[in-house]
Amino acid sequence: MKARLVDVAREAGVSPKTVSNYLNGYPFMSERTTERVRAAIDKLDYVPNQSARTLRTGKIGIIGVALPNLQAPYFGELAALLTEAAEQRGYTLLIDQTGGDLDRELRAVRGIGPQALDGLILSPLKLAAEDVSAARDAQPLVVLGEWTHPAGVPYVGVDNVAAARAATQHLLSLDRRRIAAIGTISDTPRGTWGVRITGYRDALTTAGLATDERLEPRVANFHFDQGASAMSRLLDLPERPDAVFCFSDMLAIGALSVLHRQGVRVPDDVAVMGWDDITQAQYAWPPLTSVRAQTDVVARTAVDYLLRQIDDQPIEQTDQYVDFEIVVRDSTIGRAA
Repeated sequence: MKARLVDVAREAGVSPKTVSNYLNGYPFMSERTTERVRAAIDKLDYVPNQSARTLRTGKIGIIGVALPNLQAPYFGELAALLTEAAEQRGYTLLIDQTGGDLDRELRAVRGIGPQALDGLILSPLKLAAEDVSAARDAQPLVVLGEWTHPAGVPYVGVDNVAAARAATQHLLSLDRRRIAAIGTISDTPRGTWGVRITGYRDALTTAGLATDERLEPRVANFHFDQGASAMSRLLDLPERPDAVFCFSDMLAIGALSVLHRQGVRVPDDVAVMGWDDITQAQYAWPPLTSVRAQTDVVARTAVDYLLRQIDDQPIEQTDQYVDFEIVVRDSTIGRAA
């Protein structure tokens, strides 16, 4: 016979209300009680009646996540952490890969699609702040990433201007003076690359160095091949850079491959720095210096902010910036340092 909620409560030694709280993502539950309820659900193979839940709460128990590229290691890790955080609160995650396409990002933020959702966590690449502001009433929304967002829209991410400034200052501290930046996508700074190029330029200006567009080669995206292509163009300049700050680790690893093929020593001739500190960074050759953010904190906070909106609970601080650090490895300081 199919297990009922009261059967789970009896097995766990708790009240039916406690089981209901667990299923509805009630946050103020002890770890011991949570584990007992979870174990009882697994043992009895209990499946909640979603139709009854929807009628009772007005919620369907599904939240959406729209990410640019699940093949990118950073977004793959983020998706896994968001799934875990949502499941701990009793929600299922539905993931949409936008490909960084503006139309797909617009459809996601406007709630246009075949699947009904309780709310959306969005990491945009192309959307402008006014796009999100215009659609903010469509559904509960949390914005992630490196992006200029409208006031009042809950946001979780890193202070990318400060982090990019710190990354560039690290290279400056090593007496590098001709520092290139790989990650420019268009004429007008916006989105991820826009805030990072701002921090990079700020650091150069503060150090008394002029910015040079020739040291900011264009890329189509943040993938390996684009890093390789941009690095090739930088090496063709009459005066090569002595350091390269890449706006993703994938770009940086692509750049490293070209430097190796052309016999350029890293970091002796060119220091290389990335962003995201993906697992592959520590296994690159030489191991890659990178900007690391607290991705687990981003995931937990994003889910919490979204569920607070769904439950009509206040969010005291709508902008949440997580800490970052510069993880220093051989690609900038060398093995002898």
